[in-house]
Amino acid sequence: MLLQGKVVIVSGIGPGLGQELAVEAAKQGASVAMCARTASKLDDAEAAISALGLGTEVLKVATDISDRLQCANLVAQTIARFGRIDVLFNSAYNPGEFGPIESANLDSWRAAMDVNLFGTMGLTLETIPQMKKQGGGAIVMINTMITRKPLHTQGGYGASKAALASATSHLALELGGYNIRVNSAYMGWMWGPAVEGYLQMNADAGGPTVAQQVAAVSKNIPIGHIPDDGDCAKAAIFLGSDYACAVTGAALDVNGGEYLPH
Repeated sequence: MLLQGKVVIVSGIGPGLGQELAVEAAKQGASVAMCARTASKLDDAEAAISALGLGTEVLKVATDISDRLQCANLVAQTIARFGRIDVLFNSAYNPGEFGPIESANLDSWRAAMDVNLFGTMGLTLETIPQMKKQGGGAIVMINTMITRKPLHTQGGYGASKAALASATSHLALELGGYNIRVNSAYMGWMWGPAVEGYLQMNADAGGPTVAQQVAAVSKNIPIGHIPDDGDCAKAAIFLGSDYACAVTGAALDVNGGEYLPH
């Protein structure tokens, strides 16, 4: 088990990657503190973890990470319950509005930034003191292939995640001396509720059918299909584990080969 005996926080719990991260962390032996704005999503994730039959300790804290005080509360409750924080998985995100940049609603951009950059950094900054106190830890940022390979209509989301990428590199530089590793997993297309909903939205707007869109996307992925979100979660789990103990400041591409860096 890659996370045996560790305590992890997973933000952005919901159907899709957030829940998959929490479930996979439990499978790998961790105690799990989970946060989302919606309590029912936390209940669903807890049920999925309980179904594993591992006796995993779970803490649920309804949290809007764009509120620094709520981030502090999540961290405080986690420490009170488990005594430490070994890994922080920053998975919470706001996709913003879809559309071309020239007609963008910049208020939507600011809302995305509030979660994807400022909210993520707020939760991270609340977590760092405990990791320093205990002698180390790992922070894993969930980023996106869109910052590497732009996608029509998602400029605002991409801009917020690009800002997070820069902050992550600086954090890795600053925190290495404290035995705190900071890495990013750059997710591409992931088959799960978020992508299914996005493709259905396009189809409902008069575009190609979901099946046609899946076929078109899959043509650009060397492994021949859209990776499952549960499989993508495993890559992030690796970055949080001791198997990545020599890795910090890394940008791990998790996209089936659709983006191949030179």
